[in-house]
Amino acid sequence: QVQLVESGGGLVQAGGSLTLSCAASISIYSFSHMGWYRQTPGNQRESVAVITYGGTTSYASAVKGRFTVSRDNAKNTVYLQMNSLKPEDTAVYYCKAKNIRDYWGQGTQVTVSA
Repeated sequence: QVQLVESGGGLVQAGGSLTLSCAASISIYSFSHMGWYRQTPGNQRESVAVITYGGTTSYASAVKGRFTVSRDNAKNTVYLQMNSLKPEDTAVYYCKAKNIRDYWGQGTQVTVSA
C-alpha cells in the first residue's frame, strides 16, 4: 500500500515562507510524476506544482516565481518551497503521486494571514 505523508503546513504572515514535505512509502522513481495541489472550501482541487520522473518542473501561473518543487530521491521525499506567501495561498495542500493510478496524501493546512 503506497502512502504519502505531508508535513510542514502552518500559519504564516503574508510575505513569509513555508516548506512542505511529502514522504512516500516507496521509491519516488516508481511514479511518473509527483505534484502539489491545493483546495479551498467550495472549490475544486487545483494543481500548484509538478515534478516529473525526469526532473522537469511546471507551475501554476499564480505561484510561478514564488514556489519551487524539488525532490530528494534518497529520502523518497518531494518538497514545496513557498516564498512570498499571500493570503490567497491559504488552502489545504495535497501531495499526489501517479503511476498506474493516483495516490494522495492526507493534506496539510497552510494559512497566510494578511
